[in-house]
Amino acid sequence: MTDKASCLILSPFEWTIAKRYMLPGRGEAFIALVAGISLVAVMLGVAALVIVMSVMNGFRAELFDKIVGLNGHALVQAYGGRLDNWERVLEDVRKTPGVTSASPLIEQPLLASYNGRVEAILVRGNTDEDIAAIQPNLKAGRLSELEAGTSTVAIGARLAENLGVRLGDTITIINPQGRSTPFGTVPRQIGYTVAAIFEIGVYDYDQAFVVMPIENAQQLLLIGDSIGMIEVTTEDPDRVGEILAPLAQRLAGQAIVTDWKTINATLFEALAVERVAMFVVLSIIVLVAVFNILSSLIMLVRAKTRDIAILRTMGATRTSLLKIFVTTGFLIGALGTIAGLILGFVFLYFRQPIVRFIEVVSGQNLWDPSIRFLTELPSRTDPVEVTVISVMALIFSFLATLYPAFKASGTDPVQVLRYE
Repeated sequence: MTDKASCLILSPFEWTIAKRYMLPGRGEAFIALVAGISLVAVMLGVAALVIVMSVMNGFRAELFDKIVGLNGHALVQAYGGRLDNWERVLEDVRKTPGVTSASPLIEQPLLASYNGRVEAILVRGNTDEDIAAIQPNLKAGRLSELEAGTSTVAIGARLAENLGVRLGDTITIINPQGRSTPFGTVPRQIGYTVAAIFEIGVYDYDQAFVVMPIENAQQLLLIGDSIGMIEVTTEDPDRVGEILAPLAQRLAGQAIVTDWKTINATLFEALAVERVAMFVVLSIIVLVAVFNILSSLIMLVRAKTRDIAILRTMGATRTSLLKIFVTTGFLIGALGTIAGLILGFVFLYFRQPIVRFIEVVSGQNLWDPSIRFLTELPSRTDPVEVTVISVMALIFSFLATLYPAFKASGTDPVQVLRYE
């Protein structure tokens, strides 16, 4: 065990030679340049991996938090869109093991108009508890004004911009399924005062949602005491299908249970595929950077052939030379990896100012919320992924040193010095 450990530790002599080779002399400026390029290339490759993977993780996590935070982990939807005996079903849902909360919900696409502008909206009838949960996302107004029997609503910030609405203005919500008259069906139009404006952070929600008490939604839609669905939250969103499987069997033929994975399957699967693809592509960048270390070490070995021969004649072993050149190349990769991690974390910390600066310089909108779903560039760094990236870069760097190191350790001093 002691012999193995001593093989990995550099002696003072070996460390001195390794440091000397890491700083080539005046006649070896080109080798130093290639080594510097190698370090910078590894740094940029590692930084790119850390930045992209953190942004991808942040995008998925933020999207998941906002979508699931607003819609729950699953929805119990009645066939035909109307759940009449919802109190019994709600009680059954709440008694299901693993379910932490469940609440009735009405969600219906309608139209809203203000001063001649018309926008498609999604009316949500929520309980008082669910309405209060929007408080952290409130931009203006008071949610306490949304009470049953009052003509008040809360709307998304983008919808308010599109309609040109401010607090206290009255919007008209149009329900095409109005009352029947001798002259045909007359669309139902009711005016509602905007009591609050919120911003969830998901563009599609902020441009469409109109929230009101569930009793007001029932009155607007003329559905009596019925609801559209039940929103369910479980103790583990990743096991939501397993947790709600017994409930789905009990409600077969009456309602369907749809979890967040099914509702947003296309979006999250696309994110997963893109995440893997970006990791593979950027890993190739790190691999290409490591080839620079290989080329710089090969040139160093060729330039130091005479020195290597002299060291061998002075008693330096093959193992010593192997460790010297492995250490020289590995330290370039290690320094590049550390610098890349620092650069990546700095970029992530200042990501929003950097994006705004690039937008100003290029004149392009790099983060359009209508395309990106989220209003800001997200980031969430996974320590495990950072560790994997670092270890991968170090392993690549180590492997790149082996060929030049073995070449140097295999130098025959007799053959070299004979022709000097």
